Amino acid sequence: MAHGEESGRPPGPRGHWLTGNMRAYEADRIGFLRHCHHAYGDVFSFDEDTVFVIDPDLAHETLVRTGHGFVTELAPFDMRRDLDQAAAQAAAWMSARRTLRPGLSRSAAASSDDRTAGFLDAVLAGGAGREVDVLTAMRAFTARAIADYCFGTDSAGVPGLLHELISATQPFTESSYEFPAWLPVRRHRRFFHAYRRLIDAMTAIVRQRRASDAGTPREDLLGFLLDADPAMPDATVASALHSILMGGHGVPAAALTSVVRELARRPRLVAELRAEADGPVKGGAPASAGRLPLAEAVVRETLRLYPPAWLMTRTAATATGLGPWSLDPGDDVLLNAYLIHRDPRWWPHPDEFDPARWLDGRTAPGAAYLPFGAGPRVCLGSALAVRQLTLVTSRLAQRFTIESPNASSAAPKFAGRLAPAGLRARFH
Repeated sequence: MAHGEESGRPPGPRGHWLTGNMRAYEADRIGFLRHCHHAYGDVFSFDEDTVFVIDPDLAHETLVRTGHGFVTELAPFDMRRDLDQAAAQAAAWMSARRTLRPGLSRSAAASSDDRTAGFLDAVLAGGAGREVDVLTAMRAFTARAIADYCFGTDSAGVPGLLHELISATQPFTESSYEFPAWLPVRRHRRFFHAYRRLIDAMTAIVRQRRASDAGTPREDLLGFLLDADPAMPDATVASALHSILMGGHGVPAAALTSVVRELARRPRLVAELRAEADGPVKGGAPASAGRLPLAEAVVRETLRLYPPAWLMTRTAATATGLGPWSLDPGDDVLLNAYLIHRDPRWWPHPDEFDPARWLDGRTAPGAAYLPFGAGPRVCLGSALAVRQLTLVTSRLAQRFTIESPNASSAAPKFAGRLAPAGLRARFH
C-alpha cells in the first residue's frame, strides 16, 4: 500500500526506514520527481511533512491562496516553523507590494532600457572575447542592472554587496537539509554577515537620500518609494528594496544563462533576432523592448523550458485541503513548474524549444505556465524582468557572436535557480 492511502494524504514512496527519500532525491532530483510523478500521479507525498504538486490547477490554487491558507517559504535555517510570524510578515509585505507595483510596471521599466543595454555591453566587453563562465557574467550584469534600477547614481557598492549575499545564500538554496539558526556553523555566520552589510548599506542610502533630496525627483525605485504617501519608514523602504534586489538578480541571471545556451546552438534564430533588432532602430542603438516580439517569444519559451524558479514552496498555515488531500499546519507544498511546463497534456511537443508558440498573440494553456508564480503573490518584478530579458536577448543577438564549447552538453542544474551548469562562452 502506498504511503498516505489511509491518512487522507497523497500517496508516495516509502523510502529508506531511516533516511526516507532524501538520498534518492539528492542523487537525481528531477529523475526522482519524474519517477514519482509517473508512479503516484500529479500530487504525491515526499515525507510526512512534504507534498509535491505537478497539477497546474492545484498549483495555481495554492499560489492564489498564499496569505489565506498558505504562507511563502520560511527561512531555510528556521526550524521553529513560526507560522503566525510568517503570516504577519506576509501581510506587511503585501502592503509594501501595493506601494511598489507602479514603480515596477512595464512602462516604468522602459526608462531604464538604455542603461540596461549599456551594462550588458560593459560586462561582456570586460571579457574581451575570452571564454567566461556565463552564469557568473550574467550575475555581474543583473547585479548592476537591478542596483541601478533601485538606487540610480547612488548604487555604487550595492552590486558587490548583493553578489556577496547571493553567494552566502547559495548553500541554503542548494541544500535539502535544514539547520537551526543558532547553530554556529560557517555558512550561518557568512549569511548573517552579508545580510547585515547589505541592509546597513541600503539603509544608509535611504537616509542620505531622504535628507538631501527634499523636493528633488529621482527616476529610480528609491525615489518612487520616498515619494509615497503616507511616508514609509526607512527600515520598510530598505526591506522592500532588498526583496526587489534579490528577485531581480538571481532569476534573470539564471534565465539569461539559458538564453545564451540556446542562442549559441541556434545561428538561424540569432540571425532572425538580429534582423528584428536592426529593423525599427538602426545604427546599433538599443531597440525598445516593446517592439521585439521574437525576442520576447524567445524569453517566454526559455522560461517555459528552463524556469529558474523550478520549485516554489508554500507552507500550510492551518489545517487545510489540497484537492482531495489533507494538509496539517506546517506542511510544505512544493510546486514543480519545470514538470508542469513540460507536460504533454498541456503543451504540444513539450521538450522542443519553439518560440513560435508565443507569436501572433498566442498565450499559455490555462494555468500551466508559472515562471513567476501566480495569484496575489506573483513575482512583483515580472514585468520588469520580462522587459529586461527581452531587451538583453535582442542585444546579445544584435551586437555579439556567441561561441560556446559546451552549449550542447551543459545540463540544467536542479538546485537553487535552474540554469545550465558550467556553461562557458566567448562573446565577440
